[in-house]
This record gives sequence, structure tokens and C-alpha cells, in this order.
Amino acid sequence: MRQKLLVYVVAGTLLWSLVYLLVFVNRPNGSVRRTEETLNSLTEQLADLQNTLSQQNAENRRLLDALNKIADNRAVAAAAPAGLVAPAAGGGATVAAPVIAVLVFACNRVTVSRHLDQVLRYRPDPARFPVIVSQDCGDRPTAEVIAGYGSAVKHIQQPDQSDIVLPAKEKKFKGYFKIARHYRWALSQAFDTFNHSTVLILEDDLDIAPDIFDYFTSTYPLLRDDPTLWCVSAWNDNGKLSRINASAAELLYRSDFFPGLGWMITDKLWHELRDKWPKSYWDDWMREPAQRLDRACIRPEVSRTRTFGKKGVSNGLFFEKHLKFIHLNDRPVPFTKMDMRYLLRENYDPWFVDHVYSCQEVTYTELKARQIGHKDCVRIQYVTKDGFKRTAKMLGLMDDLKSGVPRTGYRGVVSFMYEDRRVYLAPRPDWTKYDLTWS
Repeated sequence: MRQKLLVYVVAGTLLWSLVYLLVFVNRPNGSVRRTEETLNSLTEQLADLQNTLSQQNAENRRLLDALNKIADNRAVAAAAPAGLVAPAAGGGATVAAPVIAVLVFACNRVTVSRHLDQVLRYRPDPARFPVIVSQDCGDRPTAEVIAGYGSAVKHIQQPDQSDIVLPAKEKKFKGYFKIARHYRWALSQAFDTFNHSTVLILEDDLDIAPDIFDYFTSTYPLLRDDPTLWCVSAWNDNGKLSRINASAAELLYRSDFFPGLGWMITDKLWHELRDKWPKSYWDDWMREPAQRLDRACIRPEVSRTRTFGKKGVSNGLFFEKHLKFIHLNDRPVPFTKMDMRYLLRENYDPWFVDHVYSCQEVTYTELKARQIGHKDCVRIQYVTKDGFKRTAKMLGLMDDLKSGVPRTGYRGVVSFMYEDRRVYLAPRPDWTKYDLTWS
């Protein structure tokens, strides 16, 4: 309405000026000097009018931008499932701009270029996300590919290429020992040599989502401020398209299970772990109670990483059965515009427990047979280790446990989708801790 009024004012002013000019110029005995003075005056008036209109247009653009931001925030809130996001306390939290080093692990895959191309394309600021590529194996073709990126990445090479002597029965697992050795060296370089305070760990066979850096930037304050968190991960172990709500890409969880495959930690955690770093199977070691210390990770509903590395130390078996089906997010989320404080344990736990155990308890048979008369969330209870594994397998979920913790689980609860319904595979309501014998 305001813009229409401006159009009428401008049109009227121009019309009046034109009529006035014609009448004045055609007056009998009118002097040329007066005509020139009048034209100069009109020119000045038009210039003033143009300046006023430019200022008004700038003000309108600022107002429109503000309205668009409000609309974007409302759209994000509307997209979230009911009951998910806690109300913002005093508006959105201000997210600082931390420097997060990106540490990429490479070995002998020349396809590292596929990963690095995505990292360099999606990172919003090279100064805030410096890239370090740590290469093991000494593979020359791979080294040449990495060197081709010049100063865009810092290329370091693990110097210890000595053989690892193992008992005969463990020789086939030598690759896991080399990986653990590489991880310890590279993390020490990133934290202790280059003095980075926060590191995002990636691997050379990962595709990444376009919003991955926004995701890690927005969750950084949580990792820094909540001592009950020890990592942020881009990975959902049950992230198959049939078991997630792909339209709820903004949905994040706390998880007691260390996910890996794109994860962020701080120097404080590294200094805690470095002197006892294991000789092999570092990821399962991270999942042990002595390292986890009842701390959780943040993980997404929809993965921000997906592996394309079919060949590796596991010989591709796990890839064919599971990994290749993980869905990579394709709906960018403006995480840094959102209030993430609902994920702090003091806010999250009361809501989570109340929400999960307010969902109707059903059996797998009832769920599969569509015998539930509503579309709301439901809960399937398990009591024993075998009961969990059996039900998880029937539901198409990962059924293994590490030190009693199921993949993606929080307080024993595994969240997933089943035919457009939110389902929780959960222990009894009086659950208090994990049973370490469930492994």
C-alpha cells in the first residue's frame, strides 16, 4: 500500500511540473532568462524528489528483508514436529563465529578429490574453516591429487610407515591398527602442533551435505557450554530413507552412542584422551564407559555425511548391507538462525522422557498390522538384550550394542520413523542405566 502511494505521488508531481513548464514557456512576453531559472529550479526539485524516493526505497528494502527473516524463522518453526523444539528463551541465541579446523583423513584413494571439492565448495569462510589433509600410506598418486589443491589445503603426511607386528590370528586386522596410529598422530598435529581449539574430523570417502558447516557452527556453543556433551556428529546410524523424516532436516537429538563419520570435538577432550589413545579399534574404544563418562553427542535426524567408500578395511561388507542406503540431507537448514538451547541436557531430558513415555505403548505386531487408530507417536518396549535385538532387526534398525548402548540411543531409547509415524523403541519407564553385559 505504501509503495502504491509513492507511485501516485511521483506521477502527480511529474505531471504538475510538465503542465507548469508548458504554460510558463508559452506565456506572452515571457523572458528566456525566467525560463532558464524555472528549468533549473525544476531540475533541483526533481533531483530532491529522486533522492527522497531512493531513501524511501532503501528503507522499504530493509523492512522487506526484516519481514523475510521473520517469515523464514516461522517456516522453520512450523516445519518442526510438534513438541520437538523447546520455546526460545529470550529469542534466538547468538552464535559466535568460531574457528573450526577441518581435518580430513586420507590414505590411498585418489577419489579424495570428490570429498575435498565438496568441502571447499560448501565452507562459507576459509579463515574460519582451515582444511588440513592428513595422509597415511604414502600413496604417491593420492599425494599428487592432494598437492593439486595448492594453498587451499594444508597437506601433512603421517611419517611412521613402519610395519605393525601382530600375532598370526590378528594379522588380518592390521588395517585397524594403522588407522588408530594415524588418528592419534593427525589429531595431535591439529590440536598440539597447529593449536586449534576445535576440530571437525572427516574422511576421504565421505559426501557432505551443503549445510554441514552451518550445522557444526550452530552446535559449537552447545559443545562448549554443556559438560554433558563430548561431541557433535553429522551421522545417523539408522539414517535410511525409510526410517527417517527427511522433511524434518532441522531435527536434532542427543545420543549416548558415539556415531563418528563426521564429528567435532574440542581440545579439552583431546587432552583428556590423547595419552591413553588405543592401538586399534579407536571408535569402539570411544564407546567404552571409561571414555564416554556418561556424556552424549548431538546427532541429526537426517545425516550430513554419507560414505561412498565401498572398499576399506571392512572389505565392503558393511557398505553393501547398510552404509550405501544412508540418506544424505538435501534440504538445507538455517541452523545458525535457530535457538539450539533445547539440546542442553537441563532442557532436553525432562521434555524427552515425558514425551517418549507419553506415547502409546504398542507391540511390533500391532504396528506392522496397522492396528493403531491414530497417527500420533507410539512406543515399543523392550526388556532384555535379546528382545531389543530381535525387535530392532524386524524394524530394519541396527541391532548391535556397544557397552550396552544401542546405536543412536539416548537413555536406551531409539527414535525412528515407521510408515510416516514416529516410533520409539524404548526400555521400561524406570530405566536408570545401561547394562554393560549387553554387547
